[in-house]
Formats: sequence, structure tokens, C-alpha cells
Amino acid sequence: MIRLLAAVIASVWMTISFQAAAQTPPNVLVVGQIAEPKSLDPHAVTAVNDFRILVNIYDGLVRYKDGTLEVEPSLAESWDISEDGKTYTFKLRAGVTFHDGTPFNAEAVKFNFDRMLDESHPFHDTGPFPLSFFFSAVDEVTAVDESTVEFKLSEPYAPFLSNLAYPTGLIVSPEAVKQHGKDFGRNPVGTGAYKFEGWDPNAKVVVSRNEAYWDDAAPLEAVIFRPITDANTRIAEMLSGGLDIMVEVPPDSLQQFRGDDQFTVHEQAGPHVWFLILNTKEGPFANKAVRQAANYAINKTALVENILQGTAEVASSPTPPAFAWAYNETLEPYPYDPEKAKALLEEAGYNGEELTFYVTEGGSGMLDPVAMGTAIQADLQAVGMKVKIETYEWNTFLGKVNPGLEGKADMAEMAWMTNDPDTLPFLALRSEAFPDKGGFNSGYYANEKVDELLNKARQVTDQSERAKLYKQMQEIVYEDAPWVFVANWKQNAVTSSRVENFKLQPSFFLMLQDVAKP
Repeated sequence: MIRLLAAVIASVWMTISFQAAAQTPPNVLVVGQIAEPKSLDPHAVTAVNDFRILVNIYDGLVRYKDGTLEVEPSLAESWDISEDGKTYTFKLRAGVTFHDGTPFNAEAVKFNFDRMLDESHPFHDTGPFPLSFFFSAVDEVTAVDESTVEFKLSEPYAPFLSNLAYPTGLIVSPEAVKQHGKDFGRNPVGTGAYKFEGWDPNAKVVVSRNEAYWDDAAPLEAVIFRPITDANTRIAEMLSGGLDIMVEVPPDSLQQFRGDDQFTVHEQAGPHVWFLILNTKEGPFANKAVRQAANYAINKTALVENILQGTAEVASSPTPPAFAWAYNETLEPYPYDPEKAKALLEEAGYNGEELTFYVTEGGSGMLDPVAMGTAIQADLQAVGMKVKIETYEWNTFLGKVNPGLEGKADMAEMAWMTNDPDTLPFLALRSEAFPDKGGFNSGYYANEKVDELLNKARQVTDQSERAKLYKQMQEIVYEDAPWVFVANWKQNAVTSSRVENFKLQPSFFLMLQDVAKP
């Protein structure tokens, strides 16, 4: 079987390397990704582009139920929560092994979370772990017995189960981490439906079917993830038969695929926000009036209708409407009002200082970032704001933005796809989430009331009370305008007509465990 699989994969890649207009072989799925993954260690990455691979190699204690963001059992068969909401006890699935043959058990779970959270852990230096924030409420993880693991929290934490279902909660093989150390991200080992076979940088990541998968073996023999950063090249590969699935299709190409019965277009709404991070610490955007002016100056409706061709809606706040229970419907998006923007700039005493604007060539959820960045530049310049664009490849872009904009730039494009209304504001709007504190508040926004509301909302277990807190937070952030709120996207993908059982998920992940290609 291994030799046969190797031969099939080699055949696929010989075909692709010569760019022949041929169909990919049966039972091997070729996925066109938008960028090269940064790492295949789920604890070390933040991008949905990487997550789309990881959720097929690893499992978590829990996972999102198909088609929802509701949590259901995975490696944990069941769990109990103490009355005070501070102790979670999980009963683990028996007989599961990692791809390297080592056992999955309570000690393995403890190793995973201790590695992320305990600075004295012998393998903590295999990080950094940028989303370990998700588990900041965890005080202690205890392996009660081989099949029982207990999490003690410092305080009640409402998003805990949802965060366990996120890729940061995926369980890696402790023995593989011990063997590979800092190189584990290039040698991933999980318990998932697919096993890692190889990574050819900037060309492909290959995974093969896990025949011993606890949740039934996948129909596909293998999946090949190809990083193709240029959208036009991805489209050409899809049309020529070099890809079976293409994610994040540019809006102006969707109609082309819809009109061809060789392809199926998939769309799914989800919790997505596309925005501009503004440097509130220094420069013109330290002034709230200038930040509000930017929100009025940019014609977001034109961006959504013309560049994105109706595949998104104008955003009004940091909370996407997909979280209906927590979304503040009373907030209307900032209207396009250039004259209002000019008046605010005059009020603020803006002197025409040049603004540096970081734009990416493409990345997870970034839609059409170059075209959007160019249109935004034109709108800002039309009201007297001089803007210089600097464009970077996705991983380089993240390396510039995530450490913070101080001393580097005044604004940057960004998109988040999240699992809970807590996630984005907690990691990117609190003062305790500045980059030097391990968060993603790259614009250094700080408001004590926002901090208070977000800290309280994650401790409240009653959803209606949490909703009130999030809605109040949105009102304050709307007024303070630390970001330009641009768009909420409806994700898409195109599949070959040969692909069966594929569906998009509101999590934005690619769940390929049930996909077939006869």
C-alpha cells in the first residue's frame, strides 16, 4: 500500500510539474492553498491557511459539530463541569494511538497543555505559542488516571470548550516533540484521519490516510496541499485539472466556475472580519478624530460591491454578525462621507504627514488585499491623507504586523476568522494583549472599560449576560475607532465535479475526513 501510494503521489506531481492539462488521479485530492504554511505544529501557528491542513492531521479533545460552531466529543468521549465552573474533567477515548504508534492518554494531554503554558516545562522552548492565550485561565492539568484528565481553572471561563475545539487545542504526540524538538512543526504527528508524509517547501504538503483512525478511515488515499499564492495561477490550475479544490476564489472568477458543470461552487457564511489596524500609539492615528476620519473616508460599500462583487457585507464593529447572539445590531457601519472626514482631519490638526500602509499579497481571509489596499489608499488620499503602500508576502507580512506597528507603520490590513465572540477582541483589543505581552493588539489600542467588559464577559456563563457585555464593548470600540471596520466575508471554494461529500464549515477549516474522489 505504501509503495502504491508513493507511486500515485509521484505520478500526480510529475503531471503537475509539467503543467499538463490532465485530471488528478482517483482517491488523491489536490488542494490549492493560498500560501505556504508557516508550521504544522498546531500550537505554534495562528493562520487559517495552516489550520486547514492541521485539522486533518490532528484531533482535539472536542471538535465543532458538522456545519456549526457547537462543540461535540472527539478524543474525549464525555466531560463534567464543576458547579463553580472552574474544574473540567474529561473521560478520554480508549484505544487511540498517535501516528507514530505511541498511546494517546491523559499524560499525553497534560504534556500538550503544560508545553504551552508552563515556562519551566522542558519542551516549552519548542514554541513560541502565540494563541496559548486561549488557555490563560488554566491553572493546572492533572492526569487523574490513564483515561481521565482534569483541568483546574483560575476562574470560570465561558469560551473554554470552544477554544479546546480550535486548532490550538489539537493534541500532538509527546514522543514526536521529544524526538524533533523545535523541528516538530516540520515533522508533525497527531491522531487524525491523515498522517504526514512530507513537506516540499513552497511546493506541497502530502498526507496519507490513517488506516487505523478511531473515527473510521477516510475514503481518500492521500491529500496534497499546494501553496499557490497568486490567485490567477490557482484559477489556471483549477481550470486545467491540476487542482481538485480551490479555496478563497476571487469574486470576479466565481461566475466563471458557476457557469461550468465541471465545477461546483461552495459558499458558507462564517465569523469573519476584514479590517485595518490603526497605530493608536504614535503618529496621526493616535488622535481619535483622525481614526474616525479614516472610517468616513473609505468607501466600504464600493469595496464590497465592486472589488468583492457582493461576496461580503460592510462591517460595523469587531464582532461579526455570524455571532448573532453577541452582535450589536444597533450599530450602523460608518457611512462614506468624505466631507465629514475632511472636517475631522481639520479638527484634529492633521498636517498631511505621510502614512505607511502595510498590504499583503494574500493570506487567510484576506479576500483581494492588493486591490482593496489600492482603493483604500485612493480614498484616503482623496480627503488629504498621504498614504505610502508597502506590500509583502503573507508570512513576511505577519512577521511585520504581529510584533506591532510601533516605529514601522501607521496602518495594516488584517482579517480574523474566529470561533467565539471573545476571541478577536480579547486577543487584539485589550491593553493586556499588546505584542510585547504576547497578544495581537498591534495598534496598541487601550481602553480600561473595554478591558473590564472583555475580562468579565469570559467569566460569565449565562449567554444573555455575556451578550450584553459584548454589545457594550462594541459600542465603545465603534466610537474609539481603533480599526477601520471594512467587511464581513462569505467564504467560498470551488471543487471539481469529481469531488464528493465536500462542504465548507463555519469554522473556515477544511474537514476532509469524509471527502471522496472516485
